[in-house]
Amino acid sequence: MTEAQRQHRLLVILAFGLVYLFWGSTYLGIRIAVEHIPPALMCATRFSTAGVLMLAYCGFTGRGIRYGASQLFHMGVVGLLLLMGGNLTLSYAEQLVPSGLAALVIASTPLWFLVLDSLLLGDHRISSRGLAGLALGIVGIGVLLWPKLNATGAMGSKELWWSLSLLGGSFSWALGSVLSKRWQSADVDPFSGIAWQVTFAGLGNLAFALLFEDVSHVNWTARGVGAVFYLIVCGSWIGYTAYIWLLRHVPTSKVSTYAYVNPVVAVFLGWLVVDEKVDGFILAGTAIVIASVVLVTSAKVKGKTVAEEMPAVEAAGD
Repeated sequence: MTEAQRQHRLLVILAFGLVYLFWGSTYLGIRIAVEHIPPALMCATRFSTAGVLMLAYCGFTGRGIRYGASQLFHMGVVGLLLLMGGNLTLSYAEQLVPSGLAALVIASTPLWFLVLDSLLLGDHRISSRGLAGLALGIVGIGVLLWPKLNATGAMGSKELWWSLSLLGGSFSWALGSVLSKRWQSADVDPFSGIAWQVTFAGLGNLAFALLFEDVSHVNWTARGVGAVFYLIVCGSWIGYTAYIWLLRHVPTSKVSTYAYVNPVVAVFLGWLVVDEKVDGFILAGTAIVIASVVLVTSAKVKGKTVAEEMPAVEAAGD
């Protein structure tokens, strides 16, 4: 292994560690933030602040931030799919759904990756192992949501529908991730591209908040603001930057392994900090969903991708 390969391997391991740790904790951060701030306004504050400051940093350090209409359009689409379609849905759901359960439902994201990678990138074929993972994932989601399916009353019904909405949010996240990989360009500075994605997401969430939320009577408590600050620094700056960097250097199926680490972190923190319930359905569903994700992410990649990206795969797996 050359020195360059060794450094690349260390960077991949570091990036995975940042995504695993910080994104696992953001579920709790969102849960706390939306107790005090309306979800869309919270997301708008988080992403607008993070994006504008990132663009300012890029401009100050001489990174390019001026791009053509087509490139900005691609950045806008990816940012909205990831951080509005995915994150805003999650933020609304966590007003009713426990953060640990939300993280476990979101863990189905690699199942979407498998299908979208095959359709849009051609990186993967859906092998028998992949199909088994898809089927097992459906069973796992069913186990997780079984108490909600049997629940009576309006509250139980709302929790069920918001839990199911997370599947749509995970699809949006997976689609944005795959398009980000498909549209990556050597002419776009990676960090400034991320800054534009986050900024567009902030603007989209702000428009949604102004249209559909009462933003005139918000109680900006220290606890809520602190949670948003944590989400900006650890979720948007550190975690999201590491995630987009990984998408450029590692196959998306490998990047998606964060989905079976983050739920474990989220369930533990939810239980530890806000006393969320961990019952037999959560434990069984966790085991099944994680097993399905392991099956999907360990499915073999087509020859072309293996040959071109083997160093990154080895770095992620060692």
